[in-house]
Amino acid sequence: MPVHPNIHPEGLRLAIVGATGAVGREIVKCLERRSFPVRDLKLLATARSAGTMIPFRGQQVLVQELTHDALRALDVVLFAASNRVSLEFAPTAVREGAIVIDNSSAYRMKPDVPLVIPEINRAAIATHTGIIANPNCSAIISITPLWPLHRAFRIRRLLVSTYQAASGAGAAAMTELLESTRAHLDGAPYAPRVLPHPYAFNLFSHNSAVDPDTGYNGEELKVIQETRKIFGEPELRVSATCVRVPVLRAHCVSVNVEFEQPVDLGEARRILANAPGVRIVDDWKTNIFPMPKDASDQFDILVGRIRHDLSDPTGRSLSLFSSGDQLLKGAALNAIQIAENLLEAGARVGV
Repeated sequence: MPVHPNIHPEGLRLAIVGATGAVGREIVKCLERRSFPVRDLKLLATARSAGTMIPFRGQQVLVQELTHDALRALDVVLFAASNRVSLEFAPTAVREGAIVIDNSSAYRMKPDVPLVIPEINRAAIATHTGIIANPNCSAIISITPLWPLHRAFRIRRLLVSTYQAASGAGAAAMTELLESTRAHLDGAPYAPRVLPHPYAFNLFSHNSAVDPDTGYNGEELKVIQETRKIFGEPELRVSATCVRVPVLRAHCVSVNVEFEQPVDLGEARRILANAPGVRIVDDWKTNIFPMPKDASDQFDILVGRIRHDLSDPTGRSLSLFSSGDQLLKGAALNAIQIAENLLEAGARVGV
């Protein structure tokens, strides 16, 4: 039996775990931007960050230390912390009666935990038993535009190459990119502390561990496995190459997708133009296509370079290029959309 949050006229009692991190702070801003109904907001973080003040709706909210006792008397808890923190504290929040929306990878592939992109599989929210997982940012940005195409033409094979911004590694990585770039321009030495390689004017394979059996790194395996789970296609052929690039915010993705049937390019464009959460940026004459600077701070995923793959004479393959804000649709926004759907479902059943 699905659990719904308690509907109160003044809104939900809501907590954010990891409130001082890049995603946590973005969740706070996004709650305000979307006028999410909050009657009590509790911000939680490590003891080191406790005491920080974060603005919300014209007031300053005090960040408290995350403890098990702090997770009492809440309706929804948004986790924007590490796997370790989610594994330790999410069960407590659920036992105390809250619904958890978790941004870590700790619960994503557990069979009894729905992994949700509302534009794709919002119905899966109703199957939750206390925890709902927010997908990997690269998976969200890669496959949200593909879902309506999949429904129309059925995907046979998907090749994904990501160009991932510093924001995906957190606030410290964003700072490292800024500082190392300044040092590089000044001709000064800079030893990386957050990422394993020099970041300024450089790019490198995503810094997650490489699986010795497959040769794929952890980020690539997340894209593969999570795409299959979200689409409900456990045998879907997916390959991914994930790269960290010296961009501050917003990931980019190059996608080559083979369908089961020939695809009319005009029809594909019409489908994408009507896809929720997607905006076409595809001006061939002026050479304007999705860019991180345009996707940053935007709710929509930008999609362009929409064209047939000339290496496939059957007309079944397309190539696309997308850019989306990793901190928003890739994390904070998607989590809040899940919470909005929970509210809508609760209102429908009269909770």
